[in-house]
Amino acid sequence: MSSRRSRSRQSSSSRITDEQIIDLMSKLQAVLPEARLARNDRVSAARVLQETCSHIRSLHREVDDLGERLSELLATTDISSAQAAVIRSLLM
Repeated sequence: MSSRRSRSRQSSSSRITDEQIIDLMSKLQAVLPEARLARNDRVSAARVLQETCSHIRSLHREVDDLGERLSELLATTDISSAQAAVIRSLLM
């Protein structure tokens, strides 16, 4: 069998159907915060993906901010440096 045929068979078997895409997009939309997208409105896939990327960036910023605040708290609390080092390593 030629490599072209095997690639063709492989790509056709791994294709996602329109129904699967619709299902995945609705699941993705469901995990976004209420303020991002209205639940009852039909929203384009591009909008869902844009809002998802924006939400993920926001979550990354929040995690970074919380990590910094925790580091500051660890620096001012009365715990051993070994305990603080363990907690910092868990955050990395």
